[in-house]
Amino acid sequence: MSTDTTASVSTHILDTSIGRPAEGVAITLAARAGSDAAWVALGGSATDADGRCKDLPALPVGTTHVRLDFETEAYFLSKQNQQAEAQQDAPANRDSGPDGAFFPEVAITFAVKPGEHYHVPLLLNPFGYSVYRGS
Repeated sequence: MSTDTTASVSTHILDTSIGRPAEGVAITLAARAGSDAAWVALGGSATDADGRCKDLPALPVGTTHVRLDFETEAYFLSKQNQQAEAQQDAPANRDSGPDGAFFPEVAITFAVKPGEHYHVPLLLNPFGYSVYRGS
């Protein structure tokens, strides 16, 4: 049993529409100590070429809830520009929001316990997403 007093968090993103990691997605980490506590923004990072975000800020002692905010709009806009040249009516371009992304951001909130590591992958495509507790 771990004696650590804080939890830790990591994540990665796979773009399931192309079967590749999602590079360059900005991620912000926030935490709170208790269900009624205010969220405290801790900072953030961006995914690397493998879709991983290896340098998220450490969680403060007493953290009970974590929120990861994934800024997906800029990622999809860059992908749409690349697809537009290859495919005239790319599915990712149809029926999207006014700025080109159906889900301009994805916010995931989860509970944590001291001493545990939480890896939370995001499986992403232009019109849906899924998350799970990984290892």
